[in-house]
Amino acid sequence: MAAEPRPLVRSVHRRGVRWRFTTLYAGLFLGSAVAMLAVVGLVAGGTYRADPAPGSTPSTFSSAAQERIASLQHQLAEAHSRQVDQLLLGSAAGLVVMGLLSVALGWYAAGRVLRPLRAMTGATRRISADSLHERLAVPGPHDELKDLGDTIDELLERLEQAFAAQRRFVADASHELRTPLATLRASVDVALAKPGPVPEQTRTLAGRVRTELDQIDRLLDGFLALARAQHGVPLPDVDAIPLDLLAATALADRASAASAKGLVVEADRTGDGSGVRVCGSRTLLRGMVENLVDNAIGHNQPGGWIRVATSTAGPDVRLVVENGGPVLTQDQVAQLALPFRRLGAERTGGGNGSGSGLGLAIVAAVADAHGGTLDLRARAAGGLKATVTLSRAADAADVEDMA
Repeated sequence: MAAEPRPLVRSVHRRGVRWRFTTLYAGLFLGSAVAMLAVVGLVAGGTYRADPAPGSTPSTFSSAAQERIASLQHQLAEAHSRQVDQLLLGSAAGLVVMGLLSVALGWYAAGRVLRPLRAMTGATRRISADSLHERLAVPGPHDELKDLGDTIDELLERLEQAFAAQRRFVADASHELRTPLATLRASVDVALAKPGPVPEQTRTLAGRVRTELDQIDRLLDGFLALARAQHGVPLPDVDAIPLDLLAATALADRASAASAKGLVVEADRTGDGSGVRVCGSRTLLRGMVENLVDNAIGHNQPGGWIRVATSTAGPDVRLVVENGGPVLTQDQVAQLALPFRRLGAERTGGGNGSGSGLGLAIVAAVADAHGGTLDLRARAAGGLKATVTLSRAADAADVEDMA
């Protein structure tokens, strides 16, 4: 709820900048217009005075002529005064009209000035960790705006290189570590296969070493799956995959683990009868579903329950995995999709020794690689509700497009 006001705040700031530009433009225009009106008033506002004809004096005119001249001078003065008043009134009316027009023109001009910045902001906001190859590529002359765009492009290039190096390191390290692990496993097997009786302490130690090697193998598999889902390369073995069948298979393969903890498992499938199928990689999607089910089993309470449901809703397919367990806050749940984030002793893999802290991180990465989302919600009665939303496979053309 706290994140909702942010778009409003950004919008208010953007309108504030545009209004400041508008006020500046309109103020400069109105200031120039007022100064021009004052000059017009000073020039045209002088007192009108009619000088007598050259070579004539009032004494040369009769009294009747003098009265006539005085009357004409008075009429000319009144006409001049009316003209000045009309000129000032018309100028004031024009000033009001032009003031309104200056606000509209200032708003338009400010919008034109800020348009490249809005475009750059929108493009930068759309670029994520999976689209760092995109660039702003601001066109136009080499000015301050283009310098800003080029600087952001250079920053995106450095980020892309850093992300690529990180993903390559995870994948390469995971591959390289398999060789010493295989050597260690072979050494344990050779030690146990030697002729003659093997001491019980050696067998116990070998069992512990094998358990730890299995845990490291699972961790490396998680690293590889996470790097593969995040690498941004085309998805492997793309096909129309029945998500409901993957969920049923994952539950069947883990039935013994669920029974060992006394869990009640419920499976539900709803839809329109055409199958719950998505376009994507069978390998990655299978790993995603298995991680969700493993998370629900491993981080549950003895005698608890698990509910797995697949459904279709328009163009979307949803996989919902719910499980009982301790009461969690939404802030705690929001951290679970990050690598190696666990909550308390119950999320350390202590129940089955198989937790690596990458399960939900892999689920989120695989869903994102398929254009979907992972939504984690804390249940009020305890436990977790995980919802994966993916695009539905409508026909073979969708599969070809994703491939």
